[in-house]
Amino acid sequence: MTYRNISRQTLTDRRTFLTMAGAAWAATLSPQAAFALSRADAVYASAFMAPDGSYGVATLTEEGAIIERVPLPARAHGMTWSPVTNRAVVFARRPGTYAMIFAPGIEPIVITSVEGRHFYGHGCFSADGRLLYATENDFAGNRGMIGVYDGTNRFARIGEFPSYGIGPHDMTLSADGRMLVVANGGIETHPDFGRTKLNLDHMEPSLALIDTATGALIERHAMPDNLRQLSTRHVDIDADGKVWFACQYEGARNDLPPLAGSFARGEDIRFLELPEETTLALANYVGAIAVNRRDGLVGLTSPKGGTAVTVEAKTGRVIGQESLADAAGIAASPHGFVASSYSGSFGETKSRVAWDQHIIRIGKL
Repeated sequence: MTYRNISRQTLTDRRTFLTMAGAAWAATLSPQAAFALSRADAVYASAFMAPDGSYGVATLTEEGAIIERVPLPARAHGMTWSPVTNRAVVFARRPGTYAMIFAPGIEPIVITSVEGRHFYGHGCFSADGRLLYATENDFAGNRGMIGVYDGTNRFARIGEFPSYGIGPHDMTLSADGRMLVVANGGIETHPDFGRTKLNLDHMEPSLALIDTATGALIERHAMPDNLRQLSTRHVDIDADGKVWFACQYEGARNDLPPLAGSFARGEDIRFLELPEETTLALANYVGAIAVNRRDGLVGLTSPKGGTAVTVEAKTGRVIGQESLADAAGIAASPHGFVASSYSGSFGETKSRVAWDQHIIRIGKL
């Protein structure tokens, strides 16, 4: 499903993507893929499961036409992309231990988490694309860590620092590159117990701002005591530098907690006051969040509620709410947002693959 608004600007995503990918790579595309790319306004990437049960990651257009597929060793989750190097990374789904770095026309690099760690499914590049940061679990120490990998040396692991919380999940970088924003979900897990949540009665969700140069904590926002079961899961940053976060509630089903909010550095958290019918539709579970910086919009999806919501960032007003069965990823598009689903929808196209939870935009908006 694609969420459109009337504002549209000429985009350079396709042109930039082709320039960075190179003519040699473009020549390898099938005629159908080359034609789809030639007509695309924007380029995206998402992990998927094929009908035969195998896993992969695809680059595709806003309309859902697949440009290229790359196989993966196991199921993936979140992704990140560097506009400086044109490299993307797809991370294994928790408690997976691999991440794969890929770019058009380049042999993929697969890295593995070190002993005693597993990936949490998300990460981001430094501003210059030379470093990769990944959320990780030190499961013996029951603490979240940020692994640091050297993009100039086949992504060798060169260090780590705390996430200043338990269960770090999504992470993003401030516009100036000096600060990481980490969503510590507050849920204790251990690979011996798979995806079982071990501390639902004493969760510690928080949002941490971390100095990229030193790994020091800048500030930390814990959830209020009455919302300790509100797991902070995904984050994005708007054009004004405000952090937007989305949550998944682990409390009683009939509760109606706030599911998203925002804050600026040095300010308190402010929860988004959604209409009750919207909160009900989200089913206490926001699976993905995205900001359209150009248009000042925030998008939310809920696979449990089968819903996609568009909010005006400045006012918090809901300006769009549509049903989307198995809603998965969401990302900024030339028309507002594009969303995907586990059942194969991407934009206006239905494919035979099952898209996974997240989409990344290969380009800026």
